[in-house]
Amino acid sequence: MAIIKPFQALRPKPGLAKQVASRPYDVLNREEARAEAEDNPYSFLHVTKSEIDLPAEIDVHNHDVYKKAGETLQHFIREATLLQEEKPCYYIYRLVTPARSEWGGNGRSQTGLVCVSAVEDYFNGVIKKHEFTRPEKEKDRIDHMVTIKAQTGNVFLAYRDVKEVNFLVNDWITSHNPVYDFIADDGIKHTIWIIDETLVIKSITELFQTKIPDTYIADGHHRAASAAKVSRQLPGNEHAKYFLTTIFPAGELAILDYNRVVKDLNGLTTEDFIKKLATDFNVEKTDSSFSPKKLHQFGMYLDRQWYILTSRQGTYKNDPIGVLDVSILSDNVLDKILGIKDQRIDKRIDFVGGIRGLGELEKRVNNGEMKVAFSLHPVSIQQLFDIADSGNVMPPKSTWFEPKLRDGLLTHLL
Repeated sequence: MAIIKPFQALRPKPGLAKQVASRPYDVLNREEARAEAEDNPYSFLHVTKSEIDLPAEIDVHNHDVYKKAGETLQHFIREATLLQEEKPCYYIYRLVTPARSEWGGNGRSQTGLVCVSAVEDYFNGVIKKHEFTRPEKEKDRIDHMVTIKAQTGNVFLAYRDVKEVNFLVNDWITSHNPVYDFIADDGIKHTIWIIDETLVIKSITELFQTKIPDTYIADGHHRAASAAKVSRQLPGNEHAKYFLTTIFPAGELAILDYNRVVKDLNGLTTEDFIKKLATDFNVEKTDSSFSPKKLHQFGMYLDRQWYILTSRQGTYKNDPIGVLDVSILSDNVLDKILGIKDQRIDKRIDFVGGIRGLGELEKRVNNGEMKVAFSLHPVSIQQLFDIADSGNVMPPKSTWFEPKLRDGLLTHLL
């Protein structure tokens, strides 16, 4: 069963929460992070992307980058920009998206519990995974955590709804005022409540230990793997035996599409490429950009023309992995025709989160950076659970969750 604990979060002085809160380190490159934090000395990007405060030529994995992050974190603590909670608490984190087209049209909210989860659950399979991780990305976060002695990156977990947990969370929200409540520059509303009553804390802990046999990594495989390895490097550190997580009931979540762009057609002409596609797909032109409305259907943008690709019966497997659209595209197009064998390391392919819209796919093809783009139907939460339960992994970059949790609002000190 899932072992979670309350913790003494390092968090912003209430009046500075909006300025401190920053987008996750791994959704911004150096230039984007520098621009975002340029006029904001309180931005947590100065900790998570500390290369923005060093000369442009320095390698982002240089030890001086991690050292600078630690110095900035200590500066924030000394200046009381960040304060540590007096006692271990749980926290409720609600995100509300604006009613805009890129969010599906209607505004929606999702509410989760912020806690620390047992590293041992990661090793023994109570915390289930659905992706492989890359060693160089793990090392980056390991070096960051060990140097600054804190976990700044939140691991996004999901679990099957438990009505008793939902009741406790909703009851607390309706009867208590939040400590933070602000709308970020991108329109997303972030609200956090502190659960500090001993009996409620005890009830939540026991519910997870008795009602929730598994949790699932939705977003943050590298952060989780890194935290697990740090715990092995610091065997005497009790804090390192747990890592920062926000756990959402499945009913609160929606997965967005995660699309692909490819640099070339593997030596084929457009005509030959489409002929090869016709073996496994029904291929038809469409006059407008196309986002699939059902499983086993794909959009393709090539030579300023959109196409609809529909998988033919019998051209894909029906096991939990083979039936995924990301697997069908991988097997029948990327590998079979375009020669992309390992999407994790092949430089000819890139991934575009659905939040960027189909216009981003068109832009990257039209400017000549990429040759062809594919839009996919999102993976469902149930598919994610089924694959993790089976012990399998999805192809790389199969799921995209929005909205993203903000860094800096709740940090776990080691």
